[in-house]
Amino acid sequence: MSPALAQEKLYTVDDIYSLPDGQRAELVDGQIYYMAPPSRKHQEISGELFGIIREYIKSKNGSCRPYIAPFAVFLDENDMNYVEPDISVICDPDKLNDKGCSGAPDWIIEIVSPGSRRMDYFTKLFKYRTAGVREYWIVDPDRNRITVYDFESEDTQDYTFSSSVKVSIYEDLIIDFSDLANLLDL
Repeated sequence: MSPALAQEKLYTVDDIYSLPDGQRAELVDGQIYYMAPPSRKHQEISGELFGIIREYIKSKNGSCRPYIAPFAVFLDENDMNYVEPDISVICDPDKLNDKGCSGAPDWIIEIVSPGSRRMDYFTKLFKYRTAGVREYWIVDPDRNRITVYDFESEDTQDYTFSSSVKVSIYEDLIIDFSDLANLLDL
């Protein structure tokens, strides 16, 4: 008779909220993934992209709301998936509450850092697609690459930091990454 397999502990959102102050982590399918503090370059890219998106939405009197990490996103109806995307754009105000976003944002941008590569390219890609995110961007400054997943049209495109990238969820928003690269010395 074979020995019983050890049961893997599954965590919930309560475990995330019980972490010591300053400790950041995400929860995917009941597994905790601890997050290192972001680098200066990561924060500059995130801040610039957020500013571009926020100003675009304001200029159009848009109803979507952009948020920058740390911002809680509860992807599913259960309490075993909690993420903090670098940038989230939510167009359905009913998904917003005092804790964050309950359900899939319309557009998510993750900026890759050495410790998040596998999580951003594989784990989150699958979770975001199945949760109903409409558009997912992976911005990878170390590889000079922006990968855009348009889940609605089932299309994937790769760009470099010398490209202009059209946002699928908007008619006329194009982000010029060469301007960003020059501004940030990338």
